[in-house]
Amino acid sequence: MLNRIAQLIAHHQMFASGSRIGVAVSGGADSVFLLHALRELRWSELSVLHVEHGIRGEASRQDAAFVQALAEKYALPFHIHSADVPAIQDNQEQAARDVRRKFFAELIAAGTVDRIATGHTRTDQAETVLFRILRGAGSAGIAGILPVTKEGLVRPLLEIDRSEIEDWLRKRNIPWREDASNQDRSYARNRLRHEILPLLREAFNPNLDHTLANMATVARDEERYWQSTLPAPQSPIPNPQTLPLRELREPAVARRLIRAAIAAAKGDLRQIDFAHVERILEMARSPGGHDRAQLPGLDVIRSFEWIRLVPANASSAVPDFSMPIQAPGSVELPGSGTRITLQVLEKSESPKAYATVGNELDWQRLTVAGGVLPSLELRNWRPGDQYQPQGQSKEQKIKNLFQDARIPLWERGYWPIITYNGIIVWTQKFGAAAEFAAGPCTRVVLRVEVSLESCNRASGV
Repeated sequence: MLNRIAQLIAHHQMFASGSRIGVAVSGGADSVFLLHALRELRWSELSVLHVEHGIRGEASRQDAAFVQALAEKYALPFHIHSADVPAIQDNQEQAARDVRRKFFAELIAAGTVDRIATGHTRTDQAETVLFRILRGAGSAGIAGILPVTKEGLVRPLLEIDRSEIEDWLRKRNIPWREDASNQDRSYARNRLRHEILPLLREAFNPNLDHTLANMATVARDEERYWQSTLPAPQSPIPNPQTLPLRELREPAVARRLIRAAIAAAKGDLRQIDFAHVERILEMARSPGGHDRAQLPGLDVIRSFEWIRLVPANASSAVPDFSMPIQAPGSVELPGSGTRITLQVLEKSESPKAYATVGNELDWQRLTVAGGVLPSLELRNWRPGDQYQPQGQSKEQKIKNLFQDARIPLWERGYWPIITYNGIIVWTQKFGAAAEFAAGPCTRVVLRVEVSLESCNRASGV
C-alpha cells in the first residue's frame, strides 16, 4: 500500500525533493494513516496541521489534544488554528472548508510549508463524484477531488480505500479518533456514505468506488485538456467578464467558457448549476439584440454580439463626468482607463503613424478672435445628446448611432464627447461635427486621439 502511495506522489509530482510538507490531521483514521505513511516513506520535512472548528465542543478539543500528542510523539512541528465556525453566517460545512483553506493558504504564503497533504481517499472520491452526479454536475464537477490543486493541496491517498486504511491501522494497534457527526444521517453526505453507496455496491457494482474514481480521472483529464486549449478569463477574479457570441457557437466549448467566465466574475461557482449555464447559452442563441438574467451572485447582460457577466453587488451606475481639456493636452476618462489626447498640427506636416483612432477639427473655427484658445470640455454621453457628424445631412441622436454601430449598452455611459461652448464638436467613433470638421483648405487642425491600450474593446471600436 505504501508503494502505491509513493507511485501516486511521483506520478503527480506532488512533492519536490526537500519540500516542507504540512500534513492536515483531523484525528480520524485517514489523516492519522497519512501521517504514518509519509513518515514511513521517509519524508523528512513534515509538520502537523490541525483546525479546531469549535463545532463539537469538548469532543473537538479532545481531537486537537490527540493530534498535538501525536505530533509531540514524533517530534514534529505542530500548527493549530481555532475557529468558531457555528458563528459564521453560512452553510456550516462550507464555512468549515473555508476556514481550513484560509489557514492552509496562510501557512503556504508565510513559507511555513510548501505543500499541504490531506487524507482524502478513493472512498471520499467515490462519494464526491456520486454526490455531484446526483446534483447535476458537469464534467468539471465529476472530476471530483483533484490530486494536486493550484493552491498547493495534495492528496496522496486517492488510490487507497478507507477500509484498507482502517485494516492497516488495526494491525499495528494505531489509534484514531471517531467523529460522531460522521454518523449523523441528517447530513446528505452521511446518508450517501452509510445508506446509498452500500446499497449500490450490493445491488449493482461491488467495485463501485473504483468505477466512480475512474470516472473522475477521465473527467479530470478532459478538463485539463480544455483548460490548456481554451482562452483564460480576461481579468483577475472577481471582475466583470465579456464573452463574444462568436465563441459560444459550439455548446461543448461554450459551456466551458461560460463556467470559466462565471468563476472569474464572481470568484467561484457556488450555487451555479446546469440551468444557469443554459440560460446564458439561451441568451447567446437568441436573435434579439439585448437580454438580461440574474444568476446567483451575477448580473448577466446580452448586448448585440456580446455577453457581459458582472458581480451582483457591483454598481452599474455611471456617474456623469465633465472636465476641461486643453489643446495640446491629454486626459484620462474616469472609470474606463481611456485616454483622450489633443494635438494642434500644421496641415503641411507629413502624416505620422498613430496607434490610435483619431479625427481632425478645424482649429481656426474653434479659436475666438484675438487668438484666444477655445474652451473645450470633455464629458460622457448623456441621453438626448445629438449632433450632425461630418458627412451627414442632418443631426443624429447619438443613441441611434450607437444602435447602428452595435455599441454594447455597458460601453455607452463612458463614451467620450468633446464640446465647444456647450456644442458637441466630436464623439468617439462617429467623429467631428460637420460644422467644425477640418476640410481640404484647413491649415491648422486639432487632432483628437483615443488611446486603445486599456480600453474595453467589447464593441470593437
